[in-house]
Amino acid sequence: MTAAVFFGCAFIAFGPALALYIFTIASEPLRIIFLIAGAFFWLVSLLLSSLVWFMAETITGHKDGPVQKYLLIFGVLVSVFIQEVFRFAYYRLLKKANEGLKAINPDETGPSMRLLAYAFMTLGIVLLHIFWGIVFFDGCEKRRWCTLLVVLLTHLLVSALTLISPHYGINLVSSYTVLVLMGIWAFFVAGGSFRSLKLCLLCQDKDFLLFNQRSR
Repeated sequence: MTAAVFFGCAFIAFGPALALYIFTIASEPLRIIFLIAGAFFWLVSLLLSSLVWFMAETITGHKDGPVQKYLLIFGVLVSVFIQEVFRFAYYRLLKKANEGLKAINPDETGPSMRLLAYAFMTLGIVLLHIFWGIVFFDGCEKRRWCTLLVVLLTHLLVSALTLISPHYGINLVSSYTVLVLMGIWAFFVAGGSFRSLKLCLLCQDKDFLLFNQRSR
């Protein structure tokens, strides 16, 4: 039972992201490089967030009590801002590199349900970061700064929900509502349309089918 819960939650959390990697990134070495570079930027942002949290705890000297709650809120805010700053830095790096790249071609019911909720939340966060990245980069490209603000605010909202509300159901519903909205936005930003979606679902997209045949 424990192994089944582990693998089930793992596939829920990381299955769609793994599928995206296999079908859209793994076949292109350059995309793998971009993926690793993006992961590096994100890890560095988390490292800086951890350092800020450690310094704040050391300065205050409080490990428990109400101060800890405010420290946690402060840590979430700082972490989100640092992640978005690094997302913008990664966008700028890609823009600079693009010029050069153009020249190159029961008892367990409680814990199990909690793990399941964590798995679905992880899945949502992974997909949200993909959608946030698409919308964020488009906003940078078109200089629509309000788009960047929307990404920042929705990132703060999802982070705050996991911090403020102890109810997993509310967190999941709210986060997945943001996920659906950001996914639709990212779909159209990436060049999608109702017609292309219909052709893809009906397997009538000739360009998509030709691309798959060539990749094979």
